[in-house]
Amino acid sequence: MSNNQKDLEMLKKTKIQRFGINFVAFFKSIPSKLKNLGLKIWGLLKNLFWKVVNIFKDIGLTFAHGDWKTKISYFVMGFGSIARGQWLRGLLFLIFEVAFILYMIFFGGGYFSQLYILGTKDTITNPDGTVTPGDNSFNILLYGVLTIFFIIALIYTWYLNIKQNRISEEIIKNEKKLDTAKDDLRALVDKNFYKTLLSLPTLGIVIFTILPIFFMVLVAFTDYDAQHATLFGWAGFDNFKQIFTWSAGGQSFSATFGQILLWTLVWAFFATFTNYFLGMIVAMLINKKGIRLKKLWRTILVFSIAIPQFISILYVSQMFATDGIINGIFETVAGWFGVHNFQPIDFWGDPWLARITVIIINIWIGVPYLMLVVTGILMNIPADLYESANIDGANAWQQYSKITLPYMLFITGPYLLTSFTGNMNNFNVIYLLTGGGPKDPKMYGNAGSTDLLITWLYSLSVNESDYKFAAVIGIMVFIVVAVVSLVVYNLIPSTRNEEEFQ
Repeated sequence: MSNNQKDLEMLKKTKIQRFGINFVAFFKSIPSKLKNLGLKIWGLLKNLFWKVVNIFKDIGLTFAHGDWKTKISYFVMGFGSIARGQWLRGLLFLIFEVAFILYMIFFGGGYFSQLYILGTKDTITNPDGTVTPGDNSFNILLYGVLTIFFIIALIYTWYLNIKQNRISEEIIKNEKKLDTAKDDLRALVDKNFYKTLLSLPTLGIVIFTILPIFFMVLVAFTDYDAQHATLFGWAGFDNFKQIFTWSAGGQSFSATFGQILLWTLVWAFFATFTNYFLGMIVAMLINKKGIRLKKLWRTILVFSIAIPQFISILYVSQMFATDGIINGIFETVAGWFGVHNFQPIDFWGDPWLARITVIIINIWIGVPYLMLVVTGILMNIPADLYESANIDGANAWQQYSKITLPYMLFITGPYLLTSFTGNMNNFNVIYLLTGGGPKDPKMYGNAGSTDLLITWLYSLSVNESDYKFAAVIGIMVFIVVAVVSLVVYNLIPSTRNEEEFQ
C-alpha cells in the first residue's frame, strides 16, 4: 500500500471517529443545551415583559403630557392626525376603528362571547315539522378565532395611533414640518415601498397560514367529530391523553399512532436514501467517460418527472393489481415453464408486500430528481482528485467511498434533511398507490398498513370526520418533524463547520 493510500485510510478513519465523537457529544450535550434553551426562553420572556412594561409606560406618559388632540385620539383613533392636517393617516386609523366597532356589534361580538363554551343550543325539530337551528360550534370557533386576531390587530393599530401622535407633537415642538397626505402617498411608493410591497403577502400569510394553524390547534382541544358535527365543546387535554393511554387489542388510538409513526419513519428513511444513492449511481454512470448519448438518457429519465404523478402513479397502481400487467407477465412466464396454476400476487393485499412495493415504486419516481441534482454537483468535484487516486492505484470503490461520497454528503446534507422530512409528509405516493391499505380492522380510524401520519390524518378528517384526533395528529407530526430536523441538523457537518470537509 502506497503512502497516499495509507493517508487516505487514516483520513477515512479520522472522519469516522470524528463523526462518532460528534454523535456522542451531541447527545451528551443535550442536558446543557436544554438548560441553555431554558435560559434563552427565560431571557426572551423577561425582555418581553419589560418591553410590555415600557409600552404601557409610554402610553401613560403620552397621555399625561400630550395635548388635547392626542388625548382625544385615545378614544377616537386618527383624530389627532386629522386635526394636525395629516388627514390620510388619520382617516385610515378612523376607518379601521369604525370597521372594528361595526364588526363586533353585528357579527364578531356574538361569536366571541360564546367562544368559552362553543354554543349551548342544539338543533330542534318542532312538532309541526319545522326545524329550529341551534348553535354552530364550528362557526363559533372559526369566527371567534378571527375576532381574536381582529382584536389583536386593533390593539396594535391603536398603539400605532398613540405613537404617531407622540411623534407628531415632537416634530411640532422642534418647529419642523409634518408630512402631508401627498408626502405619505409619495412615501408609499418610494421610501416605504417595502411596506406597501409586503402588506398583501403578510396579510395573506396571516389569513391563510397562521389563522388555520391556530384554528387547528384549538380543534385538538375539542370533541369535534362525526357525533358532534354541529355542537361540540372543549375537551381539554383528553385527546392528547389518548396517545399515551395504551390499550392491548381493539382499536386503540395510541397503538395505531405508534405503529403508523414507526412505519412513517421507516418509509422516510428508505424513500430518502434509496433514491439518494441510486440517483447518485445513475448520474455517475451517465457522466462516466465513454458513455454515448448522455443527453438522451437524461431526457428519458426526465420524462417520469414531466408526467403528472396523478396519472403515472395511478397507472402504476393498476399495473400491480391482481389482474394487472405485472401479474399477467408473471403468469405468462410461469406458463413457459409449465406452471399453469399460477396464483396472482396480491401486491396491495399483503401488508409487508405492499410496504416493500411502495418503496420500490418510489425509487422509480425519485431517482430522476436525484440524478438531476447530483449531476451538477459531480461536475464540480475537482478532477485532479480522481487523477491522483488513479496514480495511487485506487479502484472505483475506493474513489467513490473516499472522494465522491464524502463530497456529496457534505454538499447535499441539508437537502437530505429536507428530503427526509418531505418524505414523512409524502401524501401523493402512498395515497395514490394504496390509499393507505390494506386496511386493518384492529387499527383505529380505518387506518391501513401503508398509511403515513399525513394520510391517516386525511382519512380521519375526510372519511371518518374525526377532526379532533386529526388535529392532534397534525400537531404530533409537527413535533416529530421538528425533533428529527433538530437532531439531524446538529449532526451534519455542512451546517456546522466547513473545515471538517477540507
